[in-house]
Amino acid sequence: MTEHNTSHRVVVIGGGYAGTLAANRLRMRDDVDITLVNPRPEFVERIRLHQFVARTGDATIDYGTLLGEGIRLVVDSATRIDAAARVVRLASGRALDYDYVVYAVGSTGAVPSVPGAAEFGWPIAELESAQRLRARLEELPLKASVTVVGGGLTGVETAAELAEQGRRVTLVCGRALAPYLSAGGRRYVAKWLTRHGVAVVEGGTVTEVRPDAVVLADGSAGGVVRPSALTIWTAGFGLPELAAASGLRTDALGRLLTDETLTSVDDDRVVGAGDAAAPSGRPLRMSGYAAGPLGARAADTVLSRIAGTGPAVIDLAFTGACVSLGRHAGIRQIAGKDDVAVNIYVPGRMGAIIKELTCRFVVSRRIRLEAGKPGSMGWPKGGPRPGQPSSSARAATSP
Repeated sequence: MTEHNTSHRVVVIGGGYAGTLAANRLRMRDDVDITLVNPRPEFVERIRLHQFVARTGDATIDYGTLLGEGIRLVVDSATRIDAAARVVRLASGRALDYDYVVYAVGSTGAVPSVPGAAEFGWPIAELESAQRLRARLEELPLKASVTVVGGGLTGVETAAELAEQGRRVTLVCGRALAPYLSAGGRRYVAKWLTRHGVAVVEGGTVTEVRPDAVVLADGSAGGVVRPSALTIWTAGFGLPELAAASGLRTDALGRLLTDETLTSVDDDRVVGAGDAAAPSGRPLRMSGYAAGPLGARAADTVLSRIAGTGPAVIDLAFTGACVSLGRHAGIRQIAGKDDVAVNIYVPGRMGAIIKELTCRFVVSRRIRLEAGKPGSMGWPKGGPRPGQPSSSARAATSP
């Protein structure tokens, strides 16, 4: 670490994959006062929430094992970034002074507009909603019908986890099943789901969710009514409204608009990271894979501005995705640097092992290593930015 005299106050808003890594990386300088604001006292592994719901794994980690020495954790919610006063205002009424803000609030599930979905659909994108869903599942007989809406990676993993336990599951895919995967990868997933009793409805449009059923469009006035004792909603993404509430420009979904250095287009003291950032209005795919490098780049941008040097632009090459299919199978899909899947994948038990190692790598080899040795994290470079279509415009995937 470099020795300096003046303290620079940085508030990191959001303690997910991007925010936690950014906070640890900011310790590359010992004159940075780092405060991490998060609404929960524990780190949530969102990529394990489907395991948590099925009681096949945990999804929380003590921040004490993740954060580097000197980082202050404030368990609260940010309600506004007050640029004029240069403070972050919190729900508790407190205000945190800052010189720079790392905006890493993450994403959540979208609020569905389908009639009945908000009332009778059960989301899984947040720890609290996953806790409620887990409790509800425990009340249901094993043979009760369960519908999972959303054919992205979260929907596939949730359906697979429950099917492996012997539950009767229907997976409704708005477009294709697992559209991010290659054709071969999708066929493998479809065969696994069918073999484990999952009824896959591709191209299905849910027009209504009822307490005990879902209604699918079929061209008729009433649609097709399918019994569903529990409907789990995994379709779509939503974003916290903090940026807009703070007068910062966002894209249509609510991501903070930034330049290629992840700096807000409205305020050079606000730097975006993770799912909540939209560099040049063309965000990278929402994913745990992208969160770490985006968090690291956001920290580097802040440190460059403190040092008075020009920050580098984000450069991230994708390599593919991992999908778990219960506890004993999975698929590692290979993709090009532009995040377009190629027809190479690793299925079965080896796919499951790779997925588990990847989940552990995100925490142990990224976040914890950065806590012990700030600045150590690297990532694949040579992606298609800037000037090429974003990966998120080509593939609908899960966080």
